[in-house]
Amino acid sequence: MGICFGKRKKSTAEIVPQKQPTTTVRLYGSPSSTNYIRFALKYKEAAVSLRCMVVARSNDDNDDNDEDYRNLVVAMEVEEGGSSSEPAERVSGPPNTLLQLIEARFPHPPLLLQTGSSSETQPTSLVAAVVKLTELQHRSLAWHLERLVRWVMDLLKRPGKERGGVVDPTVGSARMEVRKLGRNYSQLLELMLEHAQMEERLLFPIFNYCDPGICKAANEEHARDLPIMNGIKEDIKSIEVLDIGSRDYKEALSNFSKRLKSLQERYRQHFTEEEREVLPYMEAAELSKEQQQRLLDECLDVMQQSHSSHLFNFLLEGLLPREAMHYLELISMSTNKQRTTSLLHMII
Repeated sequence: MGICFGKRKKSTAEIVPQKQPTTTVRLYGSPSSTNYIRFALKYKEAAVSLRCMVVARSNDDNDDNDEDYRNLVVAMEVEEGGSSSEPAERVSGPPNTLLQLIEARFPHPPLLLQTGSSSETQPTSLVAAVVKLTELQHRSLAWHLERLVRWVMDLLKRPGKERGGVVDPTVGSARMEVRKLGRNYSQLLELMLEHAQMEERLLFPIFNYCDPGICKAANEEHARDLPIMNGIKEDIKSIEVLDIGSRDYKEALSNFSKRLKSLQERYRQHFTEEEREVLPYMEAAELSKEQQQRLLDECLDVMQQSHSSHLFNFLLEGLLPREAMHYLELISMSTNKQRTTSLLHMII
């Protein structure tokens, strides 16, 4: 038995009974079988004073990583802290059923569509799953690009030295921020390259088979953007060694901001065109069910780093909670069930 998401600082609610009590959610099952629900509760913790605990059941000793979490039955018990007069509410069922109950009990942030029907979050076919997977990757990439643009703008507004020589511990010095920005961009670059490789190796050949030349413009954009992305990485390295606040530093940061904004605009247009003019052709390809399953599996295989402990949290960070849950449902449709289980285990 233990708290799922690390140690929490003691809140006033736990010390003074008059304050709003903590809600405790106990999950009965193995760590593997409860990972999906703990992943959902992780998003709810920010809005609810919530504590999640896992209680191992005697018949849940077999923690099979190849088992599909969607077919497991999990028991969940919800108890409002400080109200011993009211018995805990206990229910059991497959994860999607429990997720709907969690959504009704703790509505913010939303993890399902407004209808609350988990079936509606599922695509109608495996090929539709590949299309949605691609679109959600676009959302994450666009969010991270926007974040970097805002980050650089903030650095440009900063004075050359921290006021009074004191560094804000929650932000750090400007030099520390530039280094963090560089690490963040390196992760984004890796994600962008894997995404582009997935499209070029697996999706574009399908479109060209149906209609030769349909992806000519998209392929050209990928080839044109690669030098720009690598050049931006070199820009960051140059900025890191300049004297913070100097004229050269300000000029380099300003030029870097312009290049990053230009890249952001290019990708915004690129994603829009792909989703409007290219991806809709996927359904027209008339792939067999076996071909669709192989395509989904291979898409995830190509993006190995993005779907590992190295980058998966970074990818999910660029999605809304509802989109992140949807993305997890999509990758769980792969035949590699161990991958989904290990990703969930890593996040939790």
